[in-house]
This record gives sequence, structure tokens and C-alpha cells, in this order.
Amino acid sequence: MTVTISSDTLDFLLKTAATSPDREVCGLLLGQGDRIARVVPCTNVAAEPWHRFEIDPAALIAAHRAARGGGAAVIGHYHSHPTGLAEPSPRDAADAAPDGSIWLIAGGGRVTAWRAVAAGERHGRFDPLALACA
Repeated sequence: MTVTISSDTLDFLLKTAATSPDREVCGLLLGQGDRIARVVPCTNVAAEPWHRFEIDPAALIAAHRAARGGGAAVIGHYHSHPTGLAEPSPRDAADAAPDGSIWLIAGGGRVTAWRAVAAGERHGRFDPLALACA
């Protein structure tokens, strides 16, 4: 399966991740199906933001309200691994709900796409997705 994203949005994710070498950045993915229309940067409110992320609940609630009002749907989220690889960590797997959401992970100068599922290939929680620029 392939997730589509604009090259500008992909560049934004890479630049944002590169500007935060000591803490994970995070945000929401808005769109339809497997097409990311835009990203919404969010504050990482995790107690240990250098190796974990938690999207600000107020931003998440606001995005879901906007979607109910006719805006783009929340189809997943992104975060960075400042000192790691662009792949899900065991901690990501422990924190992920198997809800089919898209996870974009930036690390090492690249971005990868994953779907959170039950019994996934990676750490029992994630299946890899192809990422295509449109």
C-alpha cells in the first residue's frame, strides 16, 4: 500500500526534524484515505520528549472537531527520532493502538511510512507503507 504526500510537505517534515536534534517533534496528518493533504505541527507534551512523543491533547481534540465540521480527517501523525532511525521503535509499538492510522517517522535524514495494526511486521504493531510524492 502507498501513502501519498506532497514533496513540500515531506521537505517540511525533514527540516522540522533536523531543527530539533535533542527532542522528538510531532504533529497530525490530515487527509483522506492514504493521501496526506497537510500536516499540523503539535507540541510534544511527553514527560521525556528526547525519546518519546505525545501530541498535545488540545490540538488533537481541535483537529477532530474540525473534521466533524467538514474539515480534513485525522488519518495519523508524525514524529521524529532525533538520534535514531526512521523506523518504529519498541517504545512506539508499546504506545501505538492497532487502529490502522498512518505513522510517519523522520530520522537519519529520511521519512518512512507505517500503518499501526494488530500483529504487524515490525514489533508486532506496524506494517511498512510505501511513500510517494505527488
